[in-house]
Amino acid sequence: QVQLVESGGGLVQAGGSLRLSCAASGSIFSINAMDWYRQASGKQRELVAGITRGGSTNYTDSVMGRFTISKNIFMNTVYLQMNSLKPEDTAVYYCHTLVGIRNYWGTGTLVTVSS
Repeated sequence: QVQLVESGGGLVQAGGSLRLSCAASGSIFSINAMDWYRQASGKQRELVAGITRGGSTNYTDSVMGRFTISKNIFMNTVYLQMNSLKPEDTAVYYCHTLVGIRNYWGTGTLVTVSS
């Protein structure tokens, strides 16, 4: 069992920055990768960025160069540094991990970017 709790969302003006955190607890030794997803109102949930235990990262094209995913050495906290935020980044951001065949999700944190 893995529990994920996001924090750090809020309201920011376009061009501003936010840093999201995801705290994992439970069987963290079984986590090999963690991801950030987001879901805007009326849209499907999409993958934003991912990081492996070894530190490899991937990003969706729309956030490349603006967002940075990182983790601590224990892989129990993952961060998403978001810079140069745009109104289209407004969404609920979710932390996710896959352990075996089971998906684990946090409850999400809302990011609102005003123009």
